Order: sequence, then C-alpha cells, then structure tokens
Amino acid sequence: MWGGGGAARALTRALGRQRAAAALLGAAGDDRADLSFQTGLRGTLQNYNWKIQLKSSSTPPVSLTEIKSSMLTMKRLFSTSHSSVDSKEMKKFQLLAHKWWDEEGEYSALHSMNDIRVPFIRDTLLNMSSNYHLGNPLSGVKILDVGCGGGLLSEPLGRLGASVTGIDPLEDNIRTADQHKSFDPVLAKRIQYQSSSLEEIVEECMETFDVIVASEVVEHVADLEMFIKCCSRVLKPEGSLFITTINKTQLSYILGIVVAEKIIGIVPEGTHEWEKFVSPEELERLLESNGFSVKTVNGMLYNPLSGSWSWMESTSINYAMHAVKSGAQGQSSPTDALSEMESEQPSATAGTTT
Repeated sequence: MWGGGGAARALTRALGRQRAAAALLGAAGDDRADLSFQTGLRGTLQNYNWKIQLKSSSTPPVSLTEIKSSMLTMKRLFSTSHSSVDSKEMKKFQLLAHKWWDEEGEYSALHSMNDIRVPFIRDTLLNMSSNYHLGNPLSGVKILDVGCGGGLLSEPLGRLGASVTGIDPLEDNIRTADQHKSFDPVLAKRIQYQSSSLEEIVEECMETFDVIVASEVVEHVADLEMFIKCCSRVLKPEGSLFITTINKTQLSYILGIVVAEKIIGIVPEGTHEWEKFVSPEELERLLESNGFSVKTVNGMLYNPLSGSWSWMESTSINYAMHAVKSGAQGQSSPTDALSEMESEQPSATAGTTT
C-alpha cells in the first residue's frame, strides 16, 4: 500500500535516476539523452499512476454516515446561498448572545414587551376557539418561534401550555436558550430549540405548525418575501402568524434609531437599519400575495422612562400584526387543536378568562 508521502518520495527518486542517466549520456555528447529521459519519465509516471489507482481501488467504500453528512453540508450551502439570513445582522447579535436574560441590559425592552405581546398572542388564539384549558390555555398548540434568540418569548408561550419550537441561526443564542430552559423541568419538556434558519426546516416541516411568531425579526431579514413564503409553507392551513416590527416612517427613524440607539442607548447602536423597516401596508401586501389574510394591526408604544409598552392606535413607530393562512378543505384549523385537546379533558373547561 502506498501512502501519499511515500509515493511522492518514490516518484522523486525515480525521476532523479532518470535525470542522472540522461546527464551521463549528455556529457558523452549522445543525442539520445532527451529521448532516454522522456521515455523513462513516461514509464515512471505510468507506473506511479497504476499504483495510485491500485490504492484507490482497495480503499473501503464511503460509509452511509459520511454520505449523509456530505449531503447535509451541501444542503446547508444551498440554503444559505438562498437565505433570508443577513450575515451582517448575525455578527451584531453574536456579540450579545450571552446577555439575553439580563432584564436590565441591552434586551430590557424585549423583556418588557412580553407584557403585551404574550397576551396578544394568547387572547387572539383563544378568541378563535370556543374552548381552552384552565391553567394551560394553549395546550395542544404547536408554535414555531422564528428568530427566538435566547428564548424570551418561547418560554412564556411554553408556560401557557404550548409545544414550542424555537429556531435561530446563531448557535450561541440557542445555547443560551437551552441553558435557561433547563432550570425549569416543565419548560424542558415543552420547548425544543434548534440552530437553524427558517429555510433549512421548510422541507421537513411542511404544514407542521399551528402558529408562527416572528417578533422583532422581519426588520433584520435579508429577503422578506422569501421569509414570508417559508412561513406559509411550514404553517398549517388556517394557521396564525404573529409579527411585531417597526414601521418605516420619519418618526420611527428619529425615535427608533437616533433616540433609542444614539442618545438614550436603550438599544445597542447599529442594531437597526431604517432601510429594512417595513410599513404595515407593505407587509400586508406581501402577506396577502402569499396566501394570508391580515386580521389585526395594532400600534405599539415604548416608554423609556417607565420601561413599559402599551397599545395605541397609531402604527407610526412599532406595530403588531396577526394574519391567518388561507385554509384548505378537509384540513383542521389550529384552533381545532385547542378544541380537540379540550374534548379529551372531562372537566377542564371554564367560563373565566386567564
């Protein structure tokens, strides 16, 4: 058996011998020197190639595991070349991956946003269903949290009884989220995290989820229309999509970037790019062109003095949107999951709200 280094050394020695013979003939003034060297070189190379082929033919076949690994690598390369993930955005959040659960830190505004976005999701889903579980109102509902970060929204949804899958392209974010949920045995069972982009799970998760949440995400994606198309593909017919984001207005630039990032510093400078903000009208157009029907658009306002969020009529700065994917005949709606789970519980219904 020839090793790569041994074969190279053997070839070098053989060529050296041929050159030495040619040199001797040349010194004697014989015109056959070049012909002798060329003939010897050809024979040496042929012999070398034959032995390399012999080694290759005796190499064991590639294992199935190696083939699968190569296919996965190719799939990831293809996905990232047609991805909504923005590499520049990834670098921004990479630096803050360990700070997700610092309620007084860079993500304090997202922590306080849970006070309005979690009830918005919960109450919207419950209003679409006639039944729910007391204590676990979202039991039986499968939710995909896209761009989950450290799990700030995944965890409260899990506590409401939902089965949550959180995905984020940054592995450091997923490690932070996994570590934090491990402190609660109940959440450890209800929530699973995966380091992945939305595009990478489409094929294996076609029409899998009852609900998708993309909170403070769409203003960071590279291709918004592709992102919405992928949401539609992994969402069940009549499934709900919840989005919170920032409007593209002069006021949002002044308050969201100049004041929030450059003056007050409640958000790390460079977090947002005004060009990537999207208006409710544009977002609604994209959703409706991809099979969604927009049901609700609510304005949101953050008070930096109190550190709290509230609803308002104007959508000129932040807003939340709820859209429903068009249904297919014979398909169950996501709210049916609540009803089906309810029917399996003999005395779990109640007339009071949570």
